[in-house]
Amino acid sequence: MSSKAALVFRVAAVAEALSWAGLLVGMFLKRVVGAGDGGVPVLGMVHGVVFVLYVLVSLSVAKSLGWRPKTLILALLASLPPLFTWLFESWALRSGKLDGPQRLSHGGVGLFAGKSPEPVAV
Repeated sequence: MSSKAALVFRVAAVAEALSWAGLLVGMFLKRVVGAGDGGVPVLGMVHGVVFVLYVLVSLSVAKSLGWRPKTLILALLASLPPLFTWLFESWALRSGKLDGPQRLSHGGVGLFAGKSPEPVAV
């Protein structure tokens, strides 16, 4: 269960960061280069939808991943500056925040666990 929640969160975090980057490129093309709209209306809408999706995913996976309120607040604040959701996702993966409380019994991602997991009795 927690590994699916982690995967959904990771996809949402990276998608939000990439949509931010796309919107920044579009704004650069529009304002600096003067290339018309530069796709800003479309990229803005896409980023808005992905932003809301990231916030909803963060709120919905927090309990299943065993996040404390501080971690959830950090995840939500990471959605404001450009590309910070990707940084938060990387930090959360390294620090075990994406493993969830049942890492050993449900699989989890466990990529950076401090000790090797023990087998689960079947």
